[in-house]
Amino acid sequence: MDDAMDVGEARYELVISVDARSSGAYDDVDKPRMRARIYRVLEAAFTHAKVARDAVHMEDRGDGVLLSVAGQIAVTRLLGLWLVEVHENLRDENRALLIPLGLRVGMHVGPVRHDDRGISGRAVDLACRLADSPIARRLLDAERADLVLVASDSLYEDVVSSGGKFIEPARYSAARLALKEGEVTAWFHLPGRPAPAIPDGTGPGVGDPPPADDAQMPERPERPERPDKADVGASDADDGDRFGASSARYTVHGDLSQHSDNIYQQPVHIGRITDAERRKG
Repeated sequence: MDDAMDVGEARYELVISVDARSSGAYDDVDKPRMRARIYRVLEAAFTHAKVARDAVHMEDRGDGVLLSVAGQIAVTRLLGLWLVEVHENLRDENRALLIPLGLRVGMHVGPVRHDDRGISGRAVDLACRLADSPIARRLLDAERADLVLVASDSLYEDVVSSGGKFIEPARYSAARLALKEGEVTAWFHLPGRPAPAIPDGTGPGVGDPPPADDAQMPERPERPERPDKADVGASDADDGDRFGASSARYTVHGDLSQHSDNIYQQPVHIGRITDAERRKG
């Protein structure tokens, strides 16, 4: 079918999202070099894996690349030989670098729509979310790895689990991720290494702050009782009302002081300590 006739129709393709580690740390001089290295690594891998350039859609993402590979290319070739070549090419690039380039790669197969500006669809969103997941970031740093692959659950079940040339399902570890679209299972792989240990605390919502429910919120301190006006001087009571003493909170700094009938036996400071006061102390 002519491409002009099916613009906007979904095509079942492999989506690959590639992100660079700590891209914000590169300055304006180094960032173009970093980007050039990513393209060298990816394009050389496609060449060695014998994937024709016109079978690959490639979009620049500033600190990474978004790709989709046509359905006629076997997914096993990308998960196997292509990934091996990416890893080896990346290692070659990093031998000459003081700060090695690290890549996070997310993969998912699903319907993809093409238009004049690029690709879109839930498959694209999921691949990008996987590459950007907190576990992928943490694994790359904790393991001092060059590359981490994050495969979707369906991709693992349909392709990876069956194995194949350069594909070893036993070297993948599963974890749950809480994404904007909901919770999903993802599979993590560090090429050339055993199945990675998923970092601690990686339950639903890993990498995000826990939900602020009542059970997790710290208890609010009880509000101290306010003395009646009859128990304090008239001027003090008036000042308290004028400055909103009913809602005021004070912090006592210094050693614990003993007191009787509101007469302190040891020095005490109420309020904020200034720098000048701190130097005097």
